[in-house]
Amino acid sequence: MEGVIQLQRQLVEYRTSLYNEGFLDDQFIQLQQLQDESNPDFVVEVVSLFFEDSQRLLNELTKALHQQSSDFKRLDAHVHQLKGSSSSIGAQRVQKVCIAFRHYCDEQNTEGCLKCLQQLKSEYSLVKNKLETLFKLEQQVLAAGGSIPM
Repeated sequence: MEGVIQLQRQLVEYRTSLYNEGFLDDQFIQLQQLQDESNPDFVVEVVSLFFEDSQRLLNELTKALHQQSSDFKRLDAHVHQLKGSSSSIGAQRVQKVCIAFRHYCDEQNTEGCLKCLQQLKSEYSLVKNKLETLFKLEQQVLAAGGSIPM
């Protein structure tokens, strides 16, 4: 039992740090509230879709930005999509970079777009690692016979 309580405490501290450091916002809490016994993998499934989608969009953005002349309307459409999916899971820092990115698309500023793309890739891989760690911690709590503290 001791081990379970320690794991739960670890999980709560880790999750709290994700909010404090701005990786996640309240939208993630709302996502977790939609999960129940009938759909125990809901959050993991939604976040996995976000990972797939983001990876695809980042690849598209990379391709689009490395062409001779950038199609800023297309870039903006991809960034808009990424902004939507990151805000739907509460990936706040990714969402903030998307807002700046769209601004550079409006200005047709290739330099600014390239900078934002680098930032996006970095924030995306950070939040991906953080969420994967969070899910691992949750698995450990469950495996030890505990329940996930809300």
